[in-house]
Amino acid sequence: MKHTLPVYANLEPAWADWRRLRHAQVPGSVYHWLKDTGSLTARLKGACHGGFRVRVLSQGWGKPLYSERRLLGMRLGEQAIVREVELLCGGAPWVFARTLIPASSLRGPARRLTMLGDRPLGEVLFSDPHMHRGATEVARLQPRHPLFHVATASLKEQPGEIWGRRTLFHLSRQPLLVNEIFLPGLPGVCV
Repeated sequence: MKHTLPVYANLEPAWADWRRLRHAQVPGSVYHWLKDTGSLTARLKGACHGGFRVRVLSQGWGKPLYSERRLLGMRLGEQAIVREVELLCGGAPWVFARTLIPASSLRGPARRLTMLGDRPLGEVLFSDPHMHRGATEVARLQPRHPLFHVATASLKEQPGEIWGRRTLFHLSRQPLLVNEIFLPGLPGVCV
């Protein structure tokens, strides 16, 4: 099942540098997930006692959102590999992840990222000595944001809001962007 962002995808959440985030602005249940700088995959595996796995929703060439394109330094009209997955525990979606890899980044070691299948991206990134973690931004996503609808499409009940973060990574100096949207089923996340 391919998930694509609607035409009106220019309506985006207000992403902000996580270092400017005040604890009082974010529900306590999600704050520690947003601020964590380690491998989310490793942390989820540690918290999951019912079988962690990755469900690939879609992967293929696509256009980034305006803010994604800006953050990646892409030209207007340039495409990227867009990979959308759910990170599941016991079959329940805990995290929706959207990764963008610009065509210009698909050289050298980054090319293997297009062949992950159901392997977690985090395992590959955090085990690569050439990986550099860049800026992280956080945002509150609401039903008016198209990314909210893509992230919550498999949920039986739609929450009033969800929180997410996005991080710019460099693999052998080539940029890629990872969005991680925390869903209500994640331990400690109540929205």
